[in-house]
Amino acid sequence: MTTIGFIGSGNIGGTVAKLAVDAGYDVVLSNSRGPQTLVDIVDQLGARARAATAQEAAAAGDIVVVSVPLKAYTQVPVEPLAGKVVLDTNNYYPERDGRIEALDDKQATTSGLLQEHLPQSHVVKAFNNIFFRFLGSMQRPKGDPDRATLLIAGDDADAKATATEFIDSLGYDVYDTGTLADSWRYEHGQPAYAPAYAEDGDFDRPLPAKQDRLVALLAQGQR
Repeated sequence: MTTIGFIGSGNIGGTVAKLAVDAGYDVVLSNSRGPQTLVDIVDQLGARARAATAQEAAAAGDIVVVSVPLKAYTQVPVEPLAGKVVLDTNNYYPERDGRIEALDDKQATTSGLLQEHLPQSHVVKAFNNIFFRFLGSMQRPKGDPDRATLLIAGDDADAKATATEFIDSLGYDVYDTGTLADSWRYEHGQPAYAPAYAEDGDFDRPLPAKQDRLVALLAQGQR
């Protein structure tokens, strides 16, 4: 069975980990504070989950989910991720991350920065534009009329196929938005960001966004 490594196990990372365990994957969790701080979530996830260091999680994962604050992306281990598919959930919040000139000047994307940091990995942007509570509750079996769509972007076709298969197994359809250079279209502040999954932007009214809705919102984005 494929093992999913997690570098960062907060709201999004922890939610994806639960979806992965429910889908039958083994998961290896890590965070910046050490494995001993992950006892509770590992206990909740059960026998398919274990805690480790970031280096160990990166090495153990066949697919690795990076879900750390953007300001910490250069701390993601490089060597153990070589050749692997890395799913990047990062968003840029200047009030948290500090100003990043390449992003402010629109010369880069968040996932593009991570790809530069991981030159031998295959980065795919995923899970960044949906509220974690929606992510943990909107999953549906394939073919269900209420199944939502998630967005991905990446530069490697095989990596995107791997990401699509994984996300599909978690209970979501997938729409490929293009390359990492295109991934700004569903970053923070764009129409296809988190409010796309809420009726009229009201997070008390979840809306399982379908591909046609997301495509229309992507077209409204401005760089």
